[in-house]
Parts: sequence; C-alpha cells; structure tokens
Amino acid sequence: MWLGLLLACTGTDDSAETAVDPLCVDAPIVTYETFGAGFVEENCQSCHASTSLDRQGAPSFVVFDTVDDVWALDERILQVAVPDPPMMPPQGGTTADDRAKLEIWLTCAEMGT
Repeated sequence: MWLGLLLACTGTDDSAETAVDPLCVDAPIVTYETFGAGFVEENCQSCHASTSLDRQGAPSFVVFDTVDDVWALDERILQVAVPDPPMMPPQGGTTADDRAKLEIWLTCAEMGT
C-alpha cells in the first residue's frame, strides 16, 4: 500500500512508455567522443571557438568549446547544420552522412554524450 502511495505522489508510473523519436530506432550509436568532437572541431570551431582569430561575423555568444556549449544550442544546430543544403558551415563541405550522424547524435544521445 505504501509503495502505491509513494508512486502516486512521485508521479512514477512503471507502465508508462518513454516516447522514442523514430530517427533513433535502429540508429547507430553516435556520441561526442565517437563523432561530435571531431565534427565540431573540423566544421564549427574555425568561427565558433572562443580562441578563433577570425570569427567571420559569428555571434560572440555562439561558442562551441565544450560539449555543454553544443548542447546549449542543439536545437539551433539541428536547424542550420542538418538540412540539405545546410546553412552552416557557410562554406559547405559537410557530407550527407556527417549531417545524418549529427542529427542522430543531437536527437538520440543523452545530453552530455
């Protein structure tokens, strides 16, 4: 009885299923360590690192020095770096495969990974 009351008070329902984005079903595991760090370094940090000498007009508040910096702007990154053609990076150069991995990482991974 007490367990039932405790669960009712905490809002925990073991029968409730967590919604999974269809993109994430059978998607490869993509993490910051296996993909994101290299992608960000190669495609973003020339303009979006705090140490960048030429930010090419990038807003000062858009900095990708850490994984937390990326997660803080994940929704915006998905909007500008994933479409075909992407708006970022402005010089292009990202492959469709890399954009797909970026979308999987930012959609399916838990924040911080």
